Amino acid sequence: MTALWLFTVFVVQTSLSVASGPGSGPGSGPGSGPGPVFTNHWAVRIAGGQKQADRIAAKYGYINFGQGHYHFHHSRVVRRYRTLKTFILPMSFWQEKINSLGLVYHVSFQHCNDKNSRCHSEMNILAAWQRGYTGKRVVVTILDDGIERNHPDLAQNYDHLASYDINGNDHDPTPRYDSRNENMHGTRCAGEVAAVANNSHCTVGVAYNAHIGGIRMLDGDVTDLVEAKSLGIRPDYIDIYSASWGPKDDGKTVDGPGLLTKQAFEQGIKKGRKGLGSIFVWASGNGGRQGDHCSCDGYTSSIYTISISSTTENGNKPWYLEVCSSIIATTYSSGEFNERNIITTDLRQLCTDGHTGTSVSAPIVAGIVALALEANLLLTWRDVQHLLVKTSRPVHLKADDWKTNAAGLRVSHLYGFGLVDAEAMVLEATKWRTVPPQHTCSQMPVRRNSSLTTSGCSEEPEQHVDYLEHVVVKVLIAHPRRGDMEINLISPSGTTSQLLAKRLFDSSNEGFRNWEFMTVHFWGERSQGLWTLEIVDTPSKQRNPELLGKVQQHVHIKAYLFDDDGGVDPDQCGAPQGPCHSECGDQGCDGPDTEHCLNCVHFSLGSLKSGR
Repeated sequence: MTALWLFTVFVVQTSLSVASGPGSGPGSGPGSGPGPVFTNHWAVRIAGGQKQADRIAAKYGYINFGQGHYHFHHSRVVRRYRTLKTFILPMSFWQEKINSLGLVYHVSFQHCNDKNSRCHSEMNILAAWQRGYTGKRVVVTILDDGIERNHPDLAQNYDHLASYDINGNDHDPTPRYDSRNENMHGTRCAGEVAAVANNSHCTVGVAYNAHIGGIRMLDGDVTDLVEAKSLGIRPDYIDIYSASWGPKDDGKTVDGPGLLTKQAFEQGIKKGRKGLGSIFVWASGNGGRQGDHCSCDGYTSSIYTISISSTTENGNKPWYLEVCSSIIATTYSSGEFNERNIITTDLRQLCTDGHTGTSVSAPIVAGIVALALEANLLLTWRDVQHLLVKTSRPVHLKADDWKTNAAGLRVSHLYGFGLVDAEAMVLEATKWRTVPPQHTCSQMPVRRNSSLTTSGCSEEPEQHVDYLEHVVVKVLIAHPRRGDMEINLISPSGTTSQLLAKRLFDSSNEGFRNWEFMTVHFWGERSQGLWTLEIVDTPSKQRNPELLGKVQQHVHIKAYLFDDDGGVDPDQCGAPQGPCHSECGDQGCDGPDTEHCLNCVHFSLGSLKSGR
């Protein structure tokens, strides 16, 4: 009777759904096609501790792998899984020497001294190094298919305390080798972050003195439990978790973290780094060719992750890029065949120029965040997001939807707030004051004509806030063809953010079941006033035009904000101080001085920091 009671507390047979492509990968969540695939693993919550869990597991023929939520495995239950897919493109090889630091991949372009030459902006990583920041004492781990810990470019910085093999249940994250080198992805990402300098082997990492670890978790059944365990490895020791995977990039999947993984994210930001919060960096996805939209990826659209996209050397939209409102910033990655690509570490102690997609971009930002943490180890998880918002720059990135929100910030659904700037990040980090506590306002909008509106949070005394961070819209929508919908959110200041674009291949009739869309496009704006949610339904040829969608009453608009009671500098938090300088042009500014102008009336001298 005791055993029965213990089992009925919490038992879940874990399920999996499958990923495809670098920058995308496994997850478990609603609306993921044919439904969950159940495995021979269980998450079991048991009162009585480890000994009681071991006793129950042995009694019923299970192996107990874990603690807290005990991880049970039964060898005689049929295992079902789908395999990961990846893609490799033929690419042109390039490299250039910079000082004595070895080979540098796509991190530093020449300054624009020749007016007749093409002008490219930099991510200013070299400038951050020259200021003495190289990632010392910062720990980064790669959540992937393992890392080759004895690679000449990784061995010196490899950290066994930041590593684990979830798939093999041991402490060695070395990838499984096969004839096709299927498990090369994590090793490639690790080299971008922390390949050592001055060894004349392959490359040099963005944070080439950081500790680098690997969590091997993609080479097997990728369940909610596997993901949760991976995100919860040594949260007081590991500073940054970098993930270049997510749901299928097929243009028809709606998928995100399961219950245990959501809890792992929340525990990470509350308790990780001794309360400062774990930093989760996530690739935005590679489903551009399939017309995918990363708002349908619940990992990259979480407020707890830093969603990173890619641009090409010339500032063009890569063919693989997904767009969405949760992207915070972007880095360079591969592009057209005549554009330069990334060089990084590869399996069997080799180098590669075939690493591509948004898988490239997330580790680069993980490395840049490591530089910022070296500059200021007291940065919270929210401080890091604020720094990226403040210092990333639109520069030469081409997009039709660049706009300036009411806080004076330039933002795009392709690139977030722009190209990351490592030097600006470390400089801001050294003088950064922690932002005030996060407040949450949650309201149910009311229907007005074809839109849903809410008055914001200013009228609720216990929810009074000033400046916006993340805004989340949770919807329950019944619809005969989900891909025919477009959803927009308009702030009281008139800024419009597209939460969802139409998806040609999404023929699902499941609609959205309490799905959360997230946008960062109102960052720094005031919350008070009328908010409007627009849902546009355009029937496609594949659908009976007489079948209409229905918005249920379960629509919530949740804003994550902070007030100014802590004496925070509004400019530090994304809101410009005072009017723009008289030399600023029609695009406005993000501060009061001439160097803060987004464009100029007469001329611009430009600067290394701002690129203007």
